[in-house]
Amino acid sequence: MENSQDESESDEQEQFLEMKPLWSLAPMFPLPMGYDVATQSTDPMLVFVTPFRSCTSPEQSPVSFGQPLPKSPIPLKATPISAAFPMPRHKDEPSDGDYKPFSGQKKPTPLKTAKRTQQAECSNAANTKRRSIQRSLNKELAFSSSLSSDPKESVEEAMIMFDSLRRHILQLDEKEDAGKRADLKAGSLMMQNGLRINSSKIIGPVPGVEIGDIFFFRIEMCIVGLHAPAMAGIDYISAKHAGKDEILAVSIISSGGYENDDNDMNILVYTGQGGNSRHKDKHDQKLERGNLALMNSMKKKNLIRVVRSAQDPFCNSSKIYIYDGLYWVEDSWTDRAKNGFSVFKYKLRREPGQRDGISVWKKTEKWKANPVTRNNVIRVDISSKAEKLPVCLVSDVDDQKGPSYFDYITGVEYSRPLSKTKPLQSCKCPSVCLPSDTNCSCAQLNSGYLPYSANGVLVKHIPMLYECSSTCQCCQNCRNRVTQKGVNLNFEVFWTGDCGWGVRSWDPIRAGTFICEYAGQVIDETNMNMGDEEDEYTFRTSWHSDKVSRWNLGAELLEEKSDNTTTENLKKLPIVISAKRSGNVARFLNHSCSPNLLWQPVQYDHGDDSYPHIMFFAMKHIPPMTELTYDYGTRVAPPGIKGKIPNVCKLKPCFCGSTNCRGSL
Repeated sequence: MENSQDESESDEQEQFLEMKPLWSLAPMFPLPMGYDVATQSTDPMLVFVTPFRSCTSPEQSPVSFGQPLPKSPIPLKATPISAAFPMPRHKDEPSDGDYKPFSGQKKPTPLKTAKRTQQAECSNAANTKRRSIQRSLNKELAFSSSLSSDPKESVEEAMIMFDSLRRHILQLDEKEDAGKRADLKAGSLMMQNGLRINSSKIIGPVPGVEIGDIFFFRIEMCIVGLHAPAMAGIDYISAKHAGKDEILAVSIISSGGYENDDNDMNILVYTGQGGNSRHKDKHDQKLERGNLALMNSMKKKNLIRVVRSAQDPFCNSSKIYIYDGLYWVEDSWTDRAKNGFSVFKYKLRREPGQRDGISVWKKTEKWKANPVTRNNVIRVDISSKAEKLPVCLVSDVDDQKGPSYFDYITGVEYSRPLSKTKPLQSCKCPSVCLPSDTNCSCAQLNSGYLPYSANGVLVKHIPMLYECSSTCQCCQNCRNRVTQKGVNLNFEVFWTGDCGWGVRSWDPIRAGTFICEYAGQVIDETNMNMGDEEDEYTFRTSWHSDKVSRWNLGAELLEEKSDNTTTENLKKLPIVISAKRSGNVARFLNHSCSPNLLWQPVQYDHGDDSYPHIMFFAMKHIPPMTELTYDYGTRVAPPGIKGKIPNVCKLKPCFCGSTNCRGSL
């Protein structure tokens, strides 16, 4: 598991700043060194109160980001949310100074500046190098962003960039034994370089953010404009209405820090903020700030975005945040909390007609406990216990009885014996491989870094990933043994309709998580008849796809040589893996021109002339019951073959439904 300080965040709703309402529009973020807040604009931006309406297609989506939704009846004035705006901190609020990603919160005085300059001149070479790395990240980000004009795609790109930065910063921090909270560092870099989207606060749905979307860090919600405060549970805006200054709530997070009642999927009883600080005596809550905003919203009946939380099934110290859609405050009253002090209670009711949000989680939790409770189950486990967890086969169509017969295997079978060459270099690590160990040979094979974070998340997509082998001295719990341990997700194979059988997971999946291996028979290029037409369960590494190149977006350092992950770097890969007669759940993964999975070659155990394994990883956070897809790529005929053997480069129609669909594959 990664350090809980990095992978989990404070969930205290009472961590709200005591300030004027307009100041609350800026998220609480540590500032990069030397950032001058006096340069920040305070010009007002128009914000519209928008009624609920579904936004499930590109035609229904707003055409630009960070702009008000069209045809909104009540224009409100609000200030823009700045990237790294410093906030006066209330004495009850825990400071982010403990994390100190780059510098302190306050603008330094001349005396302090001189002192810091003197200290900086006396710093050692390692610290000097680290500051250079940080500046390089800033510079690269400033020129690497090319957000799409489509709101959903832009949200995804911003999230991919953030997590790519976070993973690589964490990798650097671990190796150099630097500070934690890589999420705050990555978020601060993006904010500083203007890579936040939906920067103006709005009431109602946020363009590009869909109900059911999941977040592993509060700062992710800030980056996409779903919930601005980095710590407070209530987000609100200040508005001029009827000649009076009023504040209205725009979003809340129910994270378990207070005594909320969230068992009902359509009703949330939410406890107000304040009075429960860990840093001073407890007291009665006051009708101010977020509490007052919720009270005003009850009177105005404006819709409020609600984010609920759930326990991360793979990390006991972390929570996952789920956007559950739009609610409105139905009632409010005061109550006596368990600590004996008075608190405000707000009853919020979910707006009808929205897609499922947290209710999906409740269903999948029930299915994981007992798969037979899943409706329309054809077979509880098609793997016949070959996998650690059952792979359920379901169909909502009566005449679908299941796919054609195949042998379920969990690895690859070779059409020719592997030659007995010397094994890959083996590490001598006595227990586990450590990021700071410069003598670890497995880290050296991976360009000097361990390729996974402490909780098994892939850091970067690279030409070849080397895991520890059976000859390594480290134990089986080493963090560099991820894919070889097998699948750890609850899958179901389901009937999609036009695309046949597909795969989805009952678990929430974090970006970089290992999904499964593409199992089947490895077919050597020399033994393949190039005129043979491939079956629908064929995987080809020679098919070109550039969709995964953006997964490393923003994470590379300018001082490092760029990784060019193309087929030219993968000369040892198998040409074909056929899963027609034998395979695993990966044989049912469908194509998408906007995929959520990528494939990564991984080498371990065999000799240095053997084929690597083809492993799938998540490109982004994937909510439960979302179909898992990867880009099959574009068929490219080998030199001298094109035009002579039509089947080699014959295109098939694509039915992925993506807004970026190429039309064929």
